[in-house]
Amino acid sequence: MRRRHPLPRIWLMTDERIADLDGAIMRLPRGSGIVFRHYSLESGARRTLFNRVRALARRYRHVLLLADTPLRARAWGADGSHNRSTLQSQGLRSAAVHDVHEHIVAIRARADLIFVSPVFQTQSHPGSRSLGRIGLALVAGKHRSRTIALGGMNTIRARSLSSLKIHGWAAIDALSQP
Repeated sequence: MRRRHPLPRIWLMTDERIADLDGAIMRLPRGSGIVFRHYSLESGARRTLFNRVRALARRYRHVLLLADTPLRARAWGADGSHNRSTLQSQGLRSAAVHDVHEHIVAIRARADLIFVSPVFQTQSHPGSRSLGRIGLALVAGKHRSRTIALGGMNTIRARSLSSLKIHGWAAIDALSQP
């Protein structure tokens, strides 16, 4: 694995809906992870916001992934990339998966972390079909030590998944609300 930091167990997925992104980052437990997305921003505005998030991430010792190519993640100074790229990279690499097939692709691409979603109903994708506990276990298979549960997650739901022996959990709303 290509990492300088221990792999965080709690991850904030950034989203345009987060009203106070700086506050959300400052409230995270020290050493958490952040996946910077903000896909809808124009390139310059996205880079400016990323730089601000990167400064806060460093201050609070968070791991920061850029949802983009490994090349851009490296150029922007992220700790790694979040995408489905099969490109080799010096940084941490994660992938979002929604089914067993995508999970196999992520394992073959040697992703360090695999975000499995949606585990539960989520505000960011209302009406989408969720995996639930059993679906999460089936998708993650024997690679649960690399799995981050995403989708409708919060502290209580994360604890309810402890018997699955997944690595951690990620959220937007549960980690961005004061």
